[in-house]
This record gives sequence, structure tokens and C-alpha cells, in this order.
Amino acid sequence: MAAALGSNHWFVYMIEADDGALYTGVTTDVERRFSEHCQGRKGAKYFRGRQPVAVVYQETGHTRSSACQREAEIKKLKREQKQRLIEDAR
Repeated sequence: MAAALGSNHWFVYMIEADDGALYTGVTTDVERRFSEHCQGRKGAKYFRGRQPVAVVYQETGHTRSSACQREAEIKKLKREQKQRLIEDAR
């Protein structure tokens, strides 16, 4: 697993919740992570009381470190800036 941590196979993703909120996270497998959020048991506490609807944004090619840095950058953005990021990726 140590080799995977240094590799460029990390994703930064945003999930839209049923209340319109945007959740940002990092993972090596977006599909698996979305499923975990939906099931609840391994998902983020953020989704207690709200349901994940869809992955609306993802970036690839990150190391774990760069993914975490990018996640922090995105979390600091205003909602309008996040929406623009999503639209530009489509």
C-alpha cells in the first residue's frame, strides 16, 4: 500500500447532497467512496441527516498530499466558485 500513497491515483471529488449542499473529499476510488457515503456506515458524518445524490465533480492525477491540499483549497471557495468549477469541468 505504501506505493499507492505516493502514486498519482488520488481523486478530489464533490458530491451534491439532497439539500443542494456540496461535499468535498479525496479518495483513490470515487465510485466506491460514493457508495460508502450512500450506505452510511463508512461514509462521512456530513451525510448524517442528508443524502448524497451524485458525484458532480472530480479531479484525477493527484498524489495523496496534492489531493488533500486541493481539497482544502476547494473547501475555502464560495459556493458560486464551486459551481463554476463544476460547470467548467462539464
